[in-house]
Amino acid sequence: MGVVDVENLARKFGEVTALDNLSFSVQEGEIFGLVGPDGSGKTTCLRILSGLMRPSGGRAIIMGMDVTKDPESVKSMIGYMAQPAGLYDDLTVMENIKFYADLYEVPPENYTQRMERLLQFSGLAPFAGRLFRNLSGGMKQKLGLMCALIHTPRILFLDEPTNGVDPVSRRDFWKILYELRRDRVTIVVASTYLDEADRCHRIAIFDRGKARFVMEPLAMRKLIKKQLYNLSVSDPRKAMKYLQGQKAVLNPSLFGAGIHFSLARELDLKPVLRGMMLAGIRPLKLERIQPSLEDVYLSLLSAKGAAKGI
Repeated sequence: MGVVDVENLARKFGEVTALDNLSFSVQEGEIFGLVGPDGSGKTTCLRILSGLMRPSGGRAIIMGMDVTKDPESVKSMIGYMAQPAGLYDDLTVMENIKFYADLYEVPPENYTQRMERLLQFSGLAPFAGRLFRNLSGGMKQKLGLMCALIHTPRILFLDEPTNGVDPVSRRDFWKILYELRRDRVTIVVASTYLDEADRCHRIAIFDRGKARFVMEPLAMRKLIKKQLYNLSVSDPRKAMKYLQGQKAVLNPSLFGAGIHFSLARELDLKPVLRGMMLAGIRPLKLERIQPSLEDVYLSLLSAKGAAKGI
């Protein structure tokens, strides 16, 4: 067993199934990612794990205790950061941290030193007296994390903590998460950013309330068996429409100015390119590439990828 065990977890909202017999396990000290689009069940899962919502079925075990039966029993062991961070505009950085320390019933003699360390740790010490409303987006997310850490939790649940944050602040936020691992803090983080999945030890790909795959990011890349190509053309959208109509072409997807695709058979490459030329589409550059997690994700969840294999 892990420090977090999810067993056939289900949750319905009327006729809508948010979680559909979801199962996965998280080991101590892991950074475990819940990766998927909006509406795939990530937030619902985290709210159940945090004791904020009851499931319709299944179990969620935190540190050996069933949070679905007794949510209060695990709250001292976990920290939860919602999206957006639920802090108070009219309180300063320090006042928000003190408020959360009181909510968690942390004695002042314990949290004073802890708060000073967190402020230094996050780089927020120079802004301790600034109102929450006057912080940048990245600072607000860091403060939300500090508030979730003030009672020294063993497990941290983060719901899209870097959503809408600039790239530099995202990088700094993840540096903080890596530092937390030194204290053996287990982190479960939900994200729609596939590049962030690479920062996790393992990830669960969420799709319509199910965890389709649970594995290391490197192992997930190896699920694409076919050679992947990147095609640059003068008219990507016209080329994309053409490729989608070719049975020999698997999972064509627009990536910036290029198109990623693979083939059912390598010998189909020349006929596909010849057909593009006849259709008035001029290939500018074709190269073999290694798959990114976004390539894997699109292949795994596409009906074409499921039917033909990847």
